[in-house]
Amino acid sequence: MPTEKKEKIVKDLEEVFAKATIGVVTDYRGLKTPEINELRRKLRENNAEYKVVKNSLAQIAARSAGQGFLDNTFKGPVGVAFGYGDAAKTAKVISDHLRTSKSSLKMAWGFLDGRILKAGELDALAKLPPREVLLARILGGIQGPMYGIVSVISAPMRQMAQVLQARVKQMEAK
Repeated sequence: MPTEKKEKIVKDLEEVFAKATIGVVTDYRGLKTPEINELRRKLRENNAEYKVVKNSLAQIAARSAGQGFLDNTFKGPVGVAFGYGDAAKTAKVISDHLRTSKSSLKMAWGFLDGRILKAGELDALAKLPPREVLLARILGGIQGPMYGIVSVISAPMRQMAQVLQARVKQMEAK
């Protein structure tokens, strides 16, 4: 029989699962409270949060939030970093924390856009440049050829104008 407390936890987790763009599931064994608090602070600064969850309650909440693909995936003591904005930024914060703090925390797996990500995929996601840089690269890739076309099309007119200007100078010199 579920208790009122557990029902509230499931309801809160259900809301988190529903609005999160990414979830990074970690094995937090051996982690001290100050280190968890430091990780939580870093994540909060980047529009994310870290929750230690009970596996059975997390699975019930995920299923209720329409994330049924997460059934039977939570195993062992896990904490989940839920990101609400740029998915790569959440993975990057955890990856940077692991690299700089020599933490015993481990990225186990994650979920993004209805699919489960392995730890290697999370590392690759963390190494992506920021969203703004990627958009700038795409825009540059689109604009480059257009500038080339404009340059090629306008070259004959520009050359004609230069020839006429040279002839005007030549006539003025006489």
